[in-house]
Amino acid sequence: MYEVEVKVPADHAEVRERLDALGADPVNAVEQEDTYYDAPHREFAETDEALRVRRESPEDADSFAELTYKGPLVEAESKTRREVETEVAEGEAAGDILAALGFDPAATVRKERERFALDGYTVTLDAVNGLGEFVEIETEVADEDAVEAAREEAFEILRELELDPEDQIRTSYLGLLLEAESEP
Repeated sequence: MYEVEVKVPADHAEVRERLDALGADPVNAVEQEDTYYDAPHREFAETDEALRVRRESPEDADSFAELTYKGPLVEAESKTRREVETEVAEGEAAGDILAALGFDPAATVRKERERFALDGYTVTLDAVNGLGEFVEIETEVADEDAVEAAREEAFEILRELELDPEDQIRTSYLGLLLEAESEP
């Protein structure tokens, strides 16, 4: 499975108005805490991979946790990458298992998300602690052959929201947070 994603900084109040005008369906609002891990056998920063445990607390449902592997980016035009994800019964236990195997917690990203459905895509308004407000447009495709068409449609949705695909940020929230923390 490939996650095709484009992300831009944006003012959420303006985007909510445009989502409403376009008839987007609200999906949910959640709080997420993502703990990323470093591998003992290779440098994820160099290989452009990520391993995380996500704890998600929806406003209207029970909390849960997921273990996710994200592969390197597969193209230069978006944040598309292979993603393998599974729900785990206990996020803390999953983190303990990773630590026991030599995976060290690297950083934690906290964010509030509002999700909307629009034209077969998920539009997410992210408020990321320490970074600000962003909009992500994403979908999943089964194979790499479908990536380009999905990306172009995501760019079109950005334009419909009066956002510029040229403002896209391909760096992960983790990368942006680490950059912000390293600045004087």
